[in-house]
Amino acid sequence: MGAQKSIHAGRAKIDVNVDFTHKLCTSLMFPAFRDTSSPLSLVIGSLCIKHPNLFGGSEKLDVSWDKGLYDSNVLVAFRRPRPEWRPQQCFFIQHSLSPEIGVHGTPVDNFSRSGSGGVNLSKLAVGLDLSEPASSKWSSTTSVKFEHVRPINDDGRAITRDLDGFPITCSGNTHDSMVVLKQESRFAKATDQGLSHFSMQIEQGIPVVSKWLIFNRFKFVASKGVRFGPAFLLASLTGGSIVGDMAPYQAFAIGGLGSVRGYGEGAVGSGRSCLVANTELALPLNKMTEGTIFLDCGTDLGSSRLVPGNPSMRQGKPGFGYGFGYGLRFKSPLGHLQVDYAINAFNQKTLYFGVTNLASST
Repeated sequence: MGAQKSIHAGRAKIDVNVDFTHKLCTSLMFPAFRDTSSPLSLVIGSLCIKHPNLFGGSEKLDVSWDKGLYDSNVLVAFRRPRPEWRPQQCFFIQHSLSPEIGVHGTPVDNFSRSGSGGVNLSKLAVGLDLSEPASSKWSSTTSVKFEHVRPINDDGRAITRDLDGFPITCSGNTHDSMVVLKQESRFAKATDQGLSHFSMQIEQGIPVVSKWLIFNRFKFVASKGVRFGPAFLLASLTGGSIVGDMAPYQAFAIGGLGSVRGYGEGAVGSGRSCLVANTELALPLNKMTEGTIFLDCGTDLGSSRLVPGNPSMRQGKPGFGYGFGYGLRFKSPLGHLQVDYAINAFNQKTLYFGVTNLASST
């Protein structure tokens, strides 16, 4: 069920988008071990409110709320108009609640799925984004934010330790606090013969208060696509590392859709460092359908033992894994449907479904 409404207030036009769905099927990603007796627990949806002229000077206010089966996200963003040659400012407040599956999740069915480890993260962030004017094919964004992270269990109660009795937070208390300075640079180039993409993120924890986290986190993604007649080959490499203070939930989680297919989220491993390679070859079957074959592999580079409490070793994760398989891509005016059939190193088979670019109802 979706709805879109425009409200005129003076000269301003406020756009309101609402989309709610009562989900009758069970989740494919997590076992049904949670209480779903409340009708609201089976409702997923989104609400978006946009005001293009909040104070009469073209200030933009965006308010969005997204709810999944087990997660939610609320974002309030305020943008002030500035000349195009100056960095664009965005003030934001964000609160999210989601299961922490990648690090504390428990692998099942030969690592093809990850069940809940009873850890959820409630995050509150307040900050400022500065987007630099695009130069040629490069763009960059700088942000600074205060972040408050509070682990809770499935009943919503604050916790400090996981099911094995190891600390979840870096501070050892019920929460972690940090001020993070982030710099992200992106390069993108596309032609009829292929595409190139590179992005790099650097995060620095700033010691405003002695008990707040001090760390440096680095991540990059490099992709290259080449067309061979009707076929298209896409290869990508993702890597990262973190040094300094860290809580277990900050580790790089390897495995799952978008990482190493054939494994559950984080089922390959979690470490202070990671390296993931993906290769996919697509061939058109007709105007609306493509067939693909793919190969994914990932490793924690032996860094899982450096994560506090070593959750990866305690859960028996291998630290290295690969998956291969084939899939179909369907294109339609209503959206794109993706189906992948993956086999991991333990010969366990997994089927993935994905839908993107859905047209909203009006």
